[in-house]
Amino acid sequence: MRIAFTGGSGKAGRHILPMLAAEGHTVLNLDLTPLEAEGVDNLICDLTDPGQVFSALSGYANFAELAPGTGVPKFDAVVHFAALARILIAPDCETFRVNTLSTYNVMEAAVKLGIPKVIFASSETAYGICFADGVRKPQYIPVDEDHPTEPEDAYAMSKVVGEATGRAFQARAGIDVYGLRINNVIAPEEYETLFPAFVADAALRERNIFGYIDVRDLGQMVMRCLAVDGLGYEVFNVANDDLSVGASNAQVREQFYEGIPVKREMTGNETMYCNRKARDVLGFAPEHSWRDVIKM
Repeated sequence: MRIAFTGGSGKAGRHILPMLAAEGHTVLNLDLTPLEAEGVDNLICDLTDPGQVFSALSGYANFAELAPGTGVPKFDAVVHFAALARILIAPDCETFRVNTLSTYNVMEAAVKLGIPKVIFASSETAYGICFADGVRKPQYIPVDEDHPTEPEDAYAMSKVVGEATGRAFQARAGIDVYGLRINNVIAPEEYETLFPAFVADAALRERNIFGYIDVRDLGQMVMRCLAVDGLGYEVFNVANDDLSVGASNAQVREQFYEGIPVKREMTGNETMYCNRKARDVLGFAPEHSWRDVIKM
């Protein structure tokens, strides 16, 4: 496939783009900072500028595409991960502006250029728990895609607006638009530095609903979204199968979720951030766990 990936120089993208290139895809990274990775081409692009986005998504990905002399190929998909990645990087108004405007520009250009699929990064924060003022409990567990999205911070608000934008463009154009409510992204090298503390103190992970997503499994999720067509507009939780803490599911429920309704039976180390929809609809099957690295 010919894929435009926005924000590919970020924490997730710098792992996922080489995975896509290794699968034989043509990958163009649209970012303010290039990514030096084999098989990945770069175009410096300000995604808040609609003209730059339209030009990038209607242009060549690399010099090799000039050779056939048949004009500019069309992208098969856009994967939109570019964003200010949380609150407290820029002022709240700038976080909201950059994230919502870039998402709108990417989706509008994709629709008007006839690109048939957009996969975009939403967030666990959409549920309103991660960056709440004080402790906010979920309305029920495990948290699935039917759980209300009630953000109260600029970053989470921008993600919910992004979901509404995707739903609207899909309704108008009929393309596939898949939103990924991504749990806390963890790179492999972070297991040894971060997880001993999480094992010792589960409270450190309450704002992340005690979940995580290994960046390599996030890459798998992107590839499953690229492979499955015809779903229209859908959102998916993206998380690994297990909790990010040493405590069991039952122990976490007892300590942190007393009185919170339990939607279905949960056992062992099962995540509170439900990924069953991604498994059932897309065939998503996480392969990595911090438990393979940190021995309790």
